[in-house]
Amino acid sequence: MHTTLITLGGMFFLLFMTSLGAGTVFFFRARPTPKFHIICFGFASGVMLAASVWSLLIPAIEASAPYGAFAFLPASIGFLLGGFLIVLIDRSVPRLLSCMGEGRFDKPTKLFLAVTVHNIPEGLAVGFAFGAAAGVGDSASYFTALALAFGIGVQNLPEGAAVTLPFYRTPQNRKRAFLLGSLSGAVEPVFAVLGYFLAETLSAAQPWLLALAAGAMVFTVAEYLIPDTKSSDSPRLGAWSLLFGFALMMTLDVALSL
Repeated sequence: MHTTLITLGGMFFLLFMTSLGAGTVFFFRARPTPKFHIICFGFASGVMLAASVWSLLIPAIEASAPYGAFAFLPASIGFLLGGFLIVLIDRSVPRLLSCMGEGRFDKPTKLFLAVTVHNIPEGLAVGFAFGAAAGVGDSASYFTALALAFGIGVQNLPEGAAVTLPFYRTPQNRKRAFLLGSLSGAVEPVFAVLGYFLAETLSAAQPWLLALAAGAMVFTVAEYLIPDTKSSDSPRLGAWSLLFGFALMMTLDVALSL
């Protein structure tokens, strides 16, 4: 029973930390200014770029070692497929929305989708770790799985804030922004449970899924977020926000992987 509680606790810790990051929206009381949104988009861009490299691409390459001289293929192909996935979503979903009488996705919604896609392989990775620990059955394996869940969970803190803050337009929509930010992390425990039961079957696909998520995130940053960090009044504000977000996420990724 205690191993079941440890497993469930590790999986749902991911969602808890995302929601904790999303809760930063409640610290802002006044109506957000245009500069605030520039900072949000710049910060989100930096967080997503760093997460794409250290949380997704590097682990994808490391997991591709069995491919030998072709270890670059899962990362390279999966990365490009991630960009195509965002293009497919951008073209197909608005058509569906128009049939329902809705408009096109705005940039915060596209950011939400990209981070949600990014969270799927992370949830699977945690599920794989706990599934392997259950197979081995020793405490060291569970400690390793918990360490992985803790590392990803801490990284989810700035990601939750990065997704939530661009949705915050007025004090009245603060709760909606928080719910959407938290929802972006809801897929992680779901796919962690899936990964737990399919650890042996899906483990071979992990590098492809990690690289696909990285491609989706980088495409979203380049296509939708970075253009909104430009401002004639504060031309370097978005760039500094991006650097700060990148440095923060890089620090967390590197520190927690030691």
